[in-house]
Amino acid sequence: MAKPALGRGLGALLSGAPPAGRPTASAPPAPVLSSPVPATDTLERVQRVALGRIRPCSFQPRKKFSEEALRELADSIKEQGIVQPLIVRDRGDYFELIAGERRWRASQLLGLAEVPVIVRQADDRAVLELALIENLQRENLNPIEEAHGYAQLIEQFQLKQEEVATKVGKSRAVVTNALRLLKLVPSIQDAVRDGLLSVGHAKVILGLATEKQQKTAAERVIKDGLNVRQTEVLVTRLQTGGSAVKTPGALTPLATDANVADVENRLRERFGTKVRLRYAQGKGSVEIAFFNDDDLERILQIVGVKVD
Repeated sequence: MAKPALGRGLGALLSGAPPAGRPTASAPPAPVLSSPVPATDTLERVQRVALGRIRPCSFQPRKKFSEEALRELADSIKEQGIVQPLIVRDRGDYFELIAGERRWRASQLLGLAEVPVIVRQADDRAVLELALIENLQRENLNPIEEAHGYAQLIEQFQLKQEEVATKVGKSRAVVTNALRLLKLVPSIQDAVRDGLLSVGHAKVILGLATEKQQKTAAERVIKDGLNVRQTEVLVTRLQTGGSAVKTPGALTPLATDANVADVENRLRERFGTKVRLRYAQGKGSVEIAFFNDDDLERILQIVGVKVD
């Protein structure tokens, strides 16, 4: 039986609009070899450089490379060659990669002597920006690597979050929510990096004040395979001093209208915190949780409320 639809106001809001950040079904897959790089100057030329003279970039935000994916790329290069030249900068005795580390690593697997490159003038800040943009556009970074990349731009080059968001083509909320992940204890960051915890889980766990509580919640989520809503119930119990030792079924929240749940998820992504939407016959309320003054100020900035 179909679930009852929401009222016209909220239903119209949802109809035909895919959730932010989700690709549409008709979106074409990204080509294997192409890599987004800045538009090149007409005077730039492709030249061949000895593979041994190229070194990885110290600003590369991506730390993990799938061996299987690299082997697949190496097989493709073996058949078709390197379609997109690597982007490098001249460092005197060697060339430093700006974009194209996957192609460089795959070329090493093949034992290539030379690779095509474009040499570009770029300072450290530009190199970090370009490396972030390339990886973000190809969705190559895990959430923790992405967060560290934003943090590096802010700390090393004294940029504001709005400036970072503009440079990498993301919203301020995306950058803010990513940076919040770095407040997690290292072991939980590792779990997010390794895919044991989702970003949704991590954002809920951030509502816990102590490292001990965060670790307890993360261990329980991983052990019992809790979904995000079950994790919210678990976190609420820990916040109120309740026992976390319950059966997984006891953590299952009450069933909610699918459209309401979808809106709650979007709001949760937007504000980076727990959000409860109460809706009935065109009326209701939105409850946004915050856990300290800084968190409240962050939420107020998102909705455009200035604090004197």
